[in-house]
Amino acid sequence: MFCQQCEQTARGTGCTVSGVCGKKPEVAALQDLLIYGLRALSHYARAGREAGLVDEAVNRFTAAALFTTLTNVNFDPGRFKELIHRCADLASGLKQKVEAAGVVVKADDPALSFQPADSLEALIKQGEEVGLALNPKAGEDIQSLQKTVLYGLKGIAAYTHHASVLGREDDAVYAFIHEALSSLYDCSPGFEGWIKMALRCGEVNLRAMELLDAANTGRYGHPVPTRVPLGHRKGKCILVSGHDLKDLEELLIQTEGLGISIYTHGEMLPAHGYPGLKNIRTFTAISGPPGRTRRRNFPNSPGPS
Repeated sequence: MFCQQCEQTARGTGCTVSGVCGKKPEVAALQDLLIYGLRALSHYARAGREAGLVDEAVNRFTAAALFTTLTNVNFDPGRFKELIHRCADLASGLKQKVEAAGVVVKADDPALSFQPADSLEALIKQGEEVGLALNPKAGEDIQSLQKTVLYGLKGIAAYTHHASVLGREDDAVYAFIHEALSSLYDCSPGFEGWIKMALRCGEVNLRAMELLDAANTGRYGHPVPTRVPLGHRKGKCILVSGHDLKDLEELLIQTEGLGISIYTHGEMLPAHGYPGLKNIRTFTAISGPPGRTRRRNFPNSPGPS
């Protein structure tokens, strides 16, 4: 195992036995393999755009799948098996469409020949053999930039996925994700070229954040200063982590009238400031005994999707 994707890494260099975050070696291998498969899918998505073929299912899958490889997002080996096989199926189908359109993918990326094994154990072995699979001819400086771009893409994917769930998307963001993923084995741009790619990654990340902000405020209203209680209520409760407001909304609706309090922490604390969420009585931003919630019409929203 070798994982160096976050600031938690052991000794500041990388986790080689087990992840400081709790990630097991087999999960790290499967995440690397999924990224390997996404590189192949991205080659065909990029070529498809040249032929005017844009597959929305491929767009959304790419963002959602890349999001799962972020630290602390998904540690389920079985789920990664599903994603890797789904990725290969999408790549195969898109390849046929691209070739039918007369576009030929010309790249020496070994990911283009990837075929996933059937069993979970065999997939883990493939992942261990592949690793990040960067071009050994690139040199350490370019490889460092490529890794910087890859980890930046994971952040973009997270914002993009959350925004898409609430109906906000921009194909230019998906196009960059596919372009960058399909370039990870390419060292021909040189050091300066990869510096530019890293800067573009930052620019696209700002666009993804704009989409997510518009999605959240469009559905739940603009956040307002809110006092968040630090105590607890007597009774059953659920603690929500992460930063998916749509999941929180659904949970609040599903627990209405059950006397269950919903607690948040960390990245989910800002949820208390959204008018569309803060006044739901099971949410702990409101004091008093838990009572029945009411279904709400969120501002500027077509309703639950």
